[in-house]
Amino acid sequence: MLVLLAYATQRPSGEKTALVGSALLARLHGEGLIVAVAVHIATGVTAVVSGATVMLMRKGTRRHRRVGWTYLLALAVIFVTMVVMVAIRWPLNLHLLALGTVSVTAASLGVLNRRRRWSDSWHIIAMGSSYIAMLTAFYVDNGPQLPIWNLLPAWAFWVLPTIVGAPIIWRAVHRRTRRGLPRA
Repeated sequence: MLVLLAYATQRPSGEKTALVGSALLARLHGEGLIVAVAVHIATGVTAVVSGATVMLMRKGTRRHRRVGWTYLLALAVIFVTMVVMVAIRWPLNLHLLALGTVSVTAASLGVLNRRRRWSDSWHIIAMGSSYIAMLTAFYVDNGPQLPIWNLLPAWAFWVLPTIVGAPIIWRAVHRRTRRGLPRA
């Protein structure tokens, strides 16, 4: 049985940090953390590319479903690796846990929507929201280190993905319902 002990420590800089201690997490903090970050980055790139690709594809095709499942699987792996990294850096990354949970939940609702054949509009909204939440988490975490993005205020990392993505989702829903296209 794995026993986790939470305790506080103070860094030389005076910053107080909460640590989660266990033999497993001690190992993850070294080599395991490097592996988790590498897997996280690789699946993050896969999710970004497959998510953008599936949005641009003809809906309802076998290829659309296959690339969509690639996005969902990549998102699930991102979520698992993110949970590992949040546990190591508790509670500094709780906001990333919240964004990851929103992203996975929205994607799950989008898939459930397809399985139940409810509404094309809600499927588009859920999957698009999942993609926006994933990108928001990326920019909130990495934006300050990115060229040009590092010139933006911190609040911009939280709102720009939604400002850009919401009109795209609205347009996709509007086009789908206006054309009266068959269900995907």
